[in-house]
Amino acid sequence: MRVALDWDRDAGIIACMTDFRGEQGATGAQESGKSRQGRLDECGMPIAKRVPTKRVFHGDTFIDEYEWLRDKESQDVQDYVAAQNRYCEQRMEALKNLRTTLFDEFKSHVQETDMSVPTRMDGYWYFTRTKEGQQYAVQCRVPIRGADDWDPPTIEIGVPMDGEQVVFDTNAEAQDHDFFRVGGMDISKDGRWMLYGTDTSGDERYDFRIRNIETGDELPEVFEGIGGACFTPDAQWVFYVLLDDAWRPYAVMRHRVGTPITDDVEVYREQDERFWVGIGLSFDERNLVIGTGSKTTTEVLLLSTDDPEGEFRAFIPREPDVEYDVSFSRFEGAGEHGEDIPLAVVYHNALNPNFEIDVIDMRLHEPPYRLGEGVRVAVGSPYGCEHGDDVEPGASSMPIGTPYSNPCNPAILQGAHGLGIEGISIHRHYVALQYRAESLAHIAVMTKNAAAEDFLAGRPWRFTELVPHALEGDWDVDESVDEINVERAEVWGALDQLAAAQGEGSAVHGISRKAMTSSDGATADAMPGETRRLYSIGLGGNPSYDAPRIRYSFASYTRPGELHDIDPATGEDRLLKRATVLGGFEPREYMERRVWVTARDGERIPVSLVWRRDVPACDSAMFVTGYGAYEISSDPGFSVSRISMLDRGVLYAVPHIRGGGEMGRAWYEQGHLLNKKHSFEDFVDAVRALQRAGLASPVRTVADGGSAGGLLMGAVANMAPECFAGIEADVPFVDALTSILDPSLPLTVTEWDEWGDPLHNADVYRYMKGYTPYENAPADANDARVAVFPKIFITTSMNDTRVLYVEPMKWLARLQRAGVDAVAKIEVEAGHGGTSGRYKQWEEISYENAWCLGVMGITS
Repeated sequence: MRVALDWDRDAGIIACMTDFRGEQGATGAQESGKSRQGRLDECGMPIAKRVPTKRVFHGDTFIDEYEWLRDKESQDVQDYVAAQNRYCEQRMEALKNLRTTLFDEFKSHVQETDMSVPTRMDGYWYFTRTKEGQQYAVQCRVPIRGADDWDPPTIEIGVPMDGEQVVFDTNAEAQDHDFFRVGGMDISKDGRWMLYGTDTSGDERYDFRIRNIETGDELPEVFEGIGGACFTPDAQWVFYVLLDDAWRPYAVMRHRVGTPITDDVEVYREQDERFWVGIGLSFDERNLVIGTGSKTTTEVLLLSTDDPEGEFRAFIPREPDVEYDVSFSRFEGAGEHGEDIPLAVVYHNALNPNFEIDVIDMRLHEPPYRLGEGVRVAVGSPYGCEHGDDVEPGASSMPIGTPYSNPCNPAILQGAHGLGIEGISIHRHYVALQYRAESLAHIAVMTKNAAAEDFLAGRPWRFTELVPHALEGDWDVDESVDEINVERAEVWGALDQLAAAQGEGSAVHGISRKAMTSSDGATADAMPGETRRLYSIGLGGNPSYDAPRIRYSFASYTRPGELHDIDPATGEDRLLKRATVLGGFEPREYMERRVWVTARDGERIPVSLVWRRDVPACDSAMFVTGYGAYEISSDPGFSVSRISMLDRGVLYAVPHIRGGGEMGRAWYEQGHLLNKKHSFEDFVDAVRALQRAGLASPVRTVADGGSAGGLLMGAVANMAPECFAGIEADVPFVDALTSILDPSLPLTVTEWDEWGDPLHNADVYRYMKGYTPYENAPADANDARVAVFPKIFITTSMNDTRVLYVEPMKWLARLQRAGVDAVAKIEVEAGHGGTSGRYKQWEEISYENAWCLGVMGITS
C-alpha cells in the first residue's frame, strides 16, 4: 500500500477523450514495434502497440495484448512510460492552480518545525526533530538524568538542549539521492554503536552499515541488499536476513563485528517458499528470535544472547495452519518464597481461530512447550469462523456479530461482538491487553500485582478498558442537546426513509433501521448501532520493561493524534503531546459516525462517515476509500489533507469490507481465497446504499484504494461503473491472475495463502479470472460499460517490487484503447510507498487530491 493505510488519497480532472479503437488486422491487432510507439491520438494520448501473447492454463486461453510492457529495459517501454507521464501532465495542467492551493492549505495546517516526545531506551532519551524546509526528520538524544528518570525531559521546539546529540540526520544522509528511506536502526545497549539500513532506489533492498555515534566513523563492513538486521545487546554480533531473487527473506546470517563479511555464517535457512524470515531481539533482550511464517503458519526459534554462536531452537515446533508468537516476562517476587515466577506468554490460534493468550509458568518444566498449555487469559469469538465448529458446535454458521462470552475472559470482554484477541504486553509494573470488538481496536490495562494475584488464583484477570477522554464541550458529550438531535435527524433522515421503504431489516443494498440506533452499544438484535465516538487506540513508545507508566496513543477522523501515559495503579492519565494542526482547525466543526449497511448476502458492514458539521450531507460529493485484504483493518485516523476535502463539502466514507480484520478472523476469512468477491460486493453495496439514501451523488462520487485496495478499485469499476464518477487506483494489483500464476515473481508463492493457487488449482484459476480487473475491463468501445465507466487515475512506481509497474500499465493501455478516460502518474525513482521526503509527499497528495476534486466538479 502506498503510504501505509493513509486513507486520504486524492483528486480529479475533466478533459477530452477520443473514442480510439486501435488499428486491427485480421487477428485483432498485431502492430509493429517502434513505429507505433511514437504515435499519439488527437488529444496527445499515447497509443500502445498490441502484441498478442497467449496464456494457457487449465484449458483456458487468454490473449494478452500488452504483456510486452513487462520488459522494463526495453526502449519501447521506457518511451511509452515517458509519453504517458507527459500526457498526464498535459491533462493535469488545468488543475495546476488547485494543486498549488491544496499544497498551500496542507502546509498551512502543519507545524513544520516540531519534535516528538522523548522515549527512554537504556541510558538515553531519544526523540526526533523536524525543521521547516527540511524533507526529513533528525534523530536526536540526551542522556538520562539518573536510573529513576522516567519523566521525559521538556524539550523546546527548535531549541537544542544541553547534552543533545544528533544520532542520524536523514537530510544530510539523503543528499544527492532522489529517493531515500531508512530501513531500520538498531543501537547497542551502551549507546555507542548504531546499525542502520538505507534504500536509495525504492526496491526495498537495504544496505546496512555500522557507525560509531560518538565519532561518526563507520566500520568497513557493509551488508548490501538485505532485508533487515539487528545487533546483539553488546554490539559484538550482527544477525541479518538475506533476500532471494523473488525478494523473499529466506535466510539468517551471523556476523562478528570487525571481521570480513566473507567469514559470515548462515545460521538458518527457510526451505518452504511460502515462508518469510525475520530476526530480532526478545523484549527482555535475553534471546535472539527468528520468526518465520506464511500467511497461515508461524514458528519462533530462540537463541540466548549469552551464546550467540549457539544453535537456534524452536520454542514450539510449527504446526500446519497454526499461528503463534511468544514473549517472556516474570512475576517479580510472586513465588511462594518470594522468588520470581518466569513466564512464557504465548499468543496463538491452535484452539480458537480468533486467537487466545496463554501464560505459562516456566518453573513447571523445561522446554519444549505445547500450544494450549498454561493459563488462558483471553480468548476470541469463534462465531462465523471457518473452524469455529471446532470450538463450539454451530459456531461457524453463527453471524459474526453474535455477542460472545467465555468464562475465562475478563469481564470487559463478555458479550463483545466480533471479538478478536490481538496481543498482550507484560511489563514490570503493568499489563496491557489489545483486542478488537464492535469493529474497533481496544486496549485494557491492569497492575502487575493484580495480574499475579489473578494468575495464581486461577480467576479471570481484572482488566480496565482505556477510553480516551472526550473533548471539553464536544458535540458528542451530551446527547440531549437539541441541536445535535436536529443535526442527526437531518443527516440520517434519508437513511431511515430508505430502510422504511425497503422494509425493516432489508437484506439487499439497504441500511437496516435495526442497525441505525441513536446510541452506542448493542441493538435489540445484538448488533452494534450507530457508533458516535470513533477512534484508533494503540500502545506506543514502551520499549523499556521497567517504565512505571504505560504510553498509549489515539486519534480519530476528526481529532488529531494524542500521546498519553497512564499509571494503572492510580488511573492518573497525562497528555504528553497533541498533534498541532494550524490554520484555525477546530475538531468540533466536523462530524464522524459509523453505521451498518446490510450487504446482499445479509452480512452487516460497518461504514465510517466524516463530514463538515455545517454542510448538510445531501447529494454530496463523496470520497470513498477501502482496502479489505490481509486481515488489515482500516481504522480511524487523522489526515491533514482530508481537511481540504471536508471544507469543500465532501462526504468522506470508509466501508470496512470483508477481507480486512475489523470484526476479527471471520471478517478476513469471508473476504479472501474463494470468498474474495465479498470484498467487492460489500464496497459496492455500501456505496449504493449511501447514494440511494440521498447522502451522495453517483456523478460526484470518487473511490480510492491502493495496492490490494487498487485491485478493489479495478474490480468495482468493472462491476458497478455507474456508481462512480472517478476512481483513483494507487500502485494497483490489477493483473492479479497473471502475477499469481508466476512463482518466480516477488511475493507470488507466499500470496497463494491469500488469493489461492491458480497455478495448480483450476477452481481457483476460474474464480480469480472472474474478478481480476485487467482481464475483465472493457477491451474496446463496443463494451456497453464504457458509456458509464468512471474516469481513472493511476499511480505506480517503476521500482515497485510488491506490485510491479507492468500491472497498472497494462490496465491503462487496455482502458485507453476502449475509450475510457484514464491517466497515469508513473514515478521513476520510487517504490511501493511512493516518493520520499515530506514535501514531495505533500505535493504528491495535492496532485492526486486535485484530480479527485476535479472529477467531483470542485475546481477551486
